[in-house]
Amino acid sequence: MTPTVTIIMPTYNEAAAVPAAFSRLDALAAHGPVDGCRYEFLVVDDGSTDATRSLVRDYAATRGNVGYVFLSRNFGKERAMLAGLDRANGDAAVIIDADMQDPPELIPGMVALWREGYDDVYARRRSRAGESWFKRATSRWSTGCWLR
Repeated sequence: MTPTVTIIMPTYNEAAAVPAAFSRLDALAAHGPVDGCRYEFLVVDDGSTDATRSLVRDYAATRGNVGYVFLSRNFGKERAMLAGLDRANGDAAVIIDADMQDPPELIPGMVALWREGYDDVYARRRSRAGESWFKRATSRWSTGCWLR
């Protein structure tokens, strides 16, 4: 049986970022047969007021591996992530940001570790050069992508 990995992407007013994100997700989906997994994508929109929702609808309409959840208002990123985890159908789940600060190109390596038997796999940056002290401090509060 081919395992399915659900990539959950919370969004909030990300109309400028999602086209590039979708392109990189498409490249990841094309990689799937190589690493023996099927990738499905779940976009959770957290009450966007820009064109994010229409971009997500258009993207999902042309692909069979994309779903979406539109929250009625902005509940915050954590609740959007939980909504995605509640609706994920895959054997594993990965949460990535729409601005691609978590590179989806790392996911196949993470999936390989998961398939070796690791229950939780996460990625962490090696260098934060060029980022403000505030960005470096807040990055310590989250650890990137997770597989379950």
